[in-house]
Amino acid sequence: MVIKTAEFVKSSGKWQECPEPTMPEYAFIGRSNVGKSSLINAMMNHKDLAKTSGTPGKTQLINHFLVNENWYLTDLPGYGYAKVSKSIRKDFEKLITNYILNRRNLVNLFVLVDSRHTPQKIDLEFIQWCGESGIPFSIVFTKADKLKPNVTIQNVENYKNELHKTWDDLPELYVTSAEKKTGGDEILNFIQITNEFLKNNSVNFEDE
Repeated sequence: MVIKTAEFVKSSGKWQECPEPTMPEYAFIGRSNVGKSSLINAMMNHKDLAKTSGTPGKTQLINHFLVNENWYLTDLPGYGYAKVSKSIRKDFEKLITNYILNRRNLVNLFVLVDSRHTPQKIDLEFIQWCGESGIPFSIVFTKADKLKPNVTIQNVENYKNELHKTWDDLPELYVTSAEKKTGGDEILNFIQITNEFLKNNSVNFEDE
């Protein structure tokens, strides 16, 4: 997929405030500091589209971007904040959960996981919740450039082995590096193929 245009649309504090669900939507989520904004910027070839920060938890609203004027990319708040109060964390979790469960034009959720670490309980729990809730999702391993290739491969295998304890068939997996701009094209190809399928089958989200 060639990115011709990518522009910020709006930030929403409630899922009901999101743009009208008239186009396919693909959302990105992960733990704080997983490299979500950097990956989005690399994929869109736009260094300042999604705001990056050295402070985990910078994204606190649902941020919508319109890509090629025919699909939405959504930057969701991270889960598992370590430096916020329990009440604020609960608000974030409610915002995320309500969006994921109620946004009817959400075609796929990309769950970002830091490839440098062993399987984290909070990631595994979130992935399990997605499965139990019937949410279409993919797993995206980030920061692959931070490790030697064989170490990254082993870490991904460790994750797959852990998931296979409760999953027979795993979702699509992508290994990415925002720094080297690798893996993003595979995600965009998936989005392009999915959008073409939806168009050819005349899917209308407003009628759902």
